Amino acid sequence: MTRRVALVVFDGVSMLDVSGPSEVLHQAGRLGHPYELVLVSPRGEPVATSAGPELSGTTAAADAGPIDTVVVAGGDRLADEPPGDDLLEVVRTLTAQAKRVTSVCTGAFLLAELGQLDGRRVTTHWRHAEILARRHPRVCVEPDAIHIRDGRYVTSAGISVGIDLALALVEDDHGPDVARDIAREMVVFMQRPGGQSQFSTAISTPPAGSGLLRSVIASVLADPAADHSLPAMAASAAVSARHLTRLFNAELGTTPAKWVERVRLDRAQQLLLDGYSVTSAAHHSGLGTDESLRRAFARHLGTTPTHYRQRFTTTHRETTAQGAGLGSVDT
Repeated sequence: MTRRVALVVFDGVSMLDVSGPSEVLHQAGRLGHPYELVLVSPRGEPVATSAGPELSGTTAAADAGPIDTVVVAGGDRLADEPPGDDLLEVVRTLTAQAKRVTSVCTGAFLLAELGQLDGRRVTTHWRHAEILARRHPRVCVEPDAIHIRDGRYVTSAGISVGIDLALALVEDDHGPDVARDIAREMVVFMQRPGGQSQFSTAISTPPAGSGLLRSVIASVLADPAADHSLPAMAASAAVSARHLTRLFNAELGTTPAKWVERVRLDRAQQLLLDGYSVTSAAHHSGLGTDESLRRAFARHLGTTPTHYRQRFTTTHRETTAQGAGLGSVDT
């Protein structure tokens, strides 16, 4: 059975928001699981991407025919200014009939403008999350997630995450083995789990000015579970604990202990998504005990390790876990 996917495009659309999902669906067809991709624009005419090249071969929403899945691509203009009525009408028309509605990056702004995301958990590119939340206060924006499923809606971050979104859709339709084969062919991750952070502590930590601090940071990131107490780090750097604390405060705006805890929490999140138990994740991340892990999750993420794993292992497993009644487990 060929599934028909409508991909909403417009002047200023991000090219990768279009090409990433398109290539995943093309690869699915090569493996014997065909998708028919229909590019839909407000006037059924070619559109200019944000990178410059045009996308031709588009059609109007009224001529798109039956649609199984809608993918609303993104572009910075959607966060910078209210969308035009013609673009909103395209999305309204397509989503009225679709079984599954998805967005890449700022495509969520179009769905939110139509009220379709009111009361739902959604995500978008981290840079635009605050704008989305402020403009649409009825939408529950979770800025850190890669992609989130809520009912028939799946929203994703930007920009390359459109590939992850499409792999998740293929997994829903044809199972994880097909999605894995496509990921291998495209030489990308086999689905970063939906709850994986858009930016880890390692990425968001600003470059340290001093070589001494850079060495300490590299040591922690290389092995979060090692002994990274303040005395141990200071001894390794051959400075006093007081001096090392001053360096962390001056260059990173935090204390050594707080920064190490965030690195370990990042590691614990990934271990949980990789299938480790709560106890193993606590041990291998360096947080130590189940209770220490639970407190770190509550303090920084406002949830529990078990709930986090159930919600974000993959979009497919999240649905399975909820259907099995596992949401009541609270570790």
